[in-house]
Amino acid sequence: MAKKQLQVLTALDSAKTQWYHFTAIIIAGMGFFTDAYDLFCISLVTKLLGRIYYHVDGSEKPGTLPPNVSAAVNGVAFCGTLSGQLFFGWLGDKMGRKRVYGMTLILMVVCSIASGLSFGRDPKAVMATLCFFRFWLGFGIGGDYPLSATIMSEYANKKTRGAFIAAVFAMQGFGILAGGIFAIIISSAFNARFKAPAYEVDPIGSTVPQADYVWRTILVVGAIPAAITYYWRLKMPETARYTALVAKNAERAAADMSKVLQVDIKAEPQKVEQLAKEPTNAFGLFSKDFLRRHGLHLLGTTSTWFLLDIAFYSQNLFQKDIFSAIGWIPKAKTMNAIDEVFRIARAQALIALCSTVPGYWFTVAFIDRMGRFSIQLMGFFFMTVFMFALAIPYNYWIEKGHLIGFVVFYSLTFFFANFGPNATTFIVPAEIFPARLRSTCHGISAASGKLGAMVGAFGFLYLAQNQDKAKADAGYPAGIGVRNSLIVLGFVNLLGLLFTFLVPESKGKSLEEMSGENEDEYG
Repeated sequence: MAKKQLQVLTALDSAKTQWYHFTAIIIAGMGFFTDAYDLFCISLVTKLLGRIYYHVDGSEKPGTLPPNVSAAVNGVAFCGTLSGQLFFGWLGDKMGRKRVYGMTLILMVVCSIASGLSFGRDPKAVMATLCFFRFWLGFGIGGDYPLSATIMSEYANKKTRGAFIAAVFAMQGFGILAGGIFAIIISSAFNARFKAPAYEVDPIGSTVPQADYVWRTILVVGAIPAAITYYWRLKMPETARYTALVAKNAERAAADMSKVLQVDIKAEPQKVEQLAKEPTNAFGLFSKDFLRRHGLHLLGTTSTWFLLDIAFYSQNLFQKDIFSAIGWIPKAKTMNAIDEVFRIARAQALIALCSTVPGYWFTVAFIDRMGRFSIQLMGFFFMTVFMFALAIPYNYWIEKGHLIGFVVFYSLTFFFANFGPNATTFIVPAEIFPARLRSTCHGISAASGKLGAMVGAFGFLYLAQNQDKAKADAGYPAGIGVRNSLIVLGFVNLLGLLFTFLVPESKGKSLEEMSGENEDEYG
């Protein structure tokens, strides 16, 4: 049986969309902008790192990072992110969203700068320090996931909550796009100032000494948007739901939201004390009561995010082949080192502009009309269809003249990932769990996703190698081939569709209605 809601929470749920909503979106969204820039910018410079630090005299091809070094450089931030999601998610429920929010930003700013300043000229020293700081950068980024989602969900009204949380997440698309654009600008400037021949003309001269500043500058710039928003994060009041329902401070919650909403709100300290005594507001994460009420929900949010990220981060399986085949990225030996950065950045920016960014904003536009469940189900369905459409006639697609069809299906797969589960898996965990466990459960769900990202990005990198070891990439064992890998990914998406049925619909409902915090008894 439901009881009457606290006045401060009712005021938040029914508030008209106003300036403070957009302020919260920008403050939280700039964190996600930075997260995406920092996580994805490394893929722009890994080829350059190989040329600078792993050049082999007499080789026909430019130097590349050895498989173990490449996996470490690209994957260490994922490991840090996973750890940060769990740690800061838990800390956000213990110390409060606002207090922890500033910590994650400081960590991101310091480690972005330190990553670019990785010291030494010896390859081992540079890679070791780069990996060290990238891990801690990822640790800070990880904290941004549960905190940004939780803060936005607790500030938003019922009617447009999904769009507000989706808008925060959609800033990830602009972060990826900004990384590509900035790398284009920097590489163009350096290429114009320090002209160099292609590798096949002059292997040594193709990588000018100043190229070392290119990758460092791209990494360091990730600190700027995070630093800009630090002051505004400190100015944000703690969310009323944390203050009232977790910290049990009714007066502070009412005072903070009265100022934000510019209305008079009654404190109701007696009602807060009464709520605290209810059994529905007492059980912990590892209790039978949590398992009974939210166990399947947590299984749903963790499994769908895990399965989604396997598919989403596997895109590097065939991206390089597509870009090479359509001429976006020529053979490495026909370019100098900085020109290669320009070509890779241009390709990433085009994919972000045409596929990634539109998908995110379609979700923003439709999530509060269609609902989370429908969008997630639709997204997984079309990802499954398009992945099988790529896989089954794979040999047909890779023939000359058919590649445009492959590019279209490839783009549609990731459009429906973003207008689908890539957004909804971020949104739903911030809406369906109790306030005292919300950040923790979102962190667990997000960490499960990052585990899937590691499987997709690195497990499939090995799995997708040619079945003939002689044709596999240097340093890699034989795999099952790209076609079979795509078929496996199709089934992964199908599993994601099935596990979606464990996730409840939260459209138009208050957070307390979804979590059961406004119920008098179990039921």
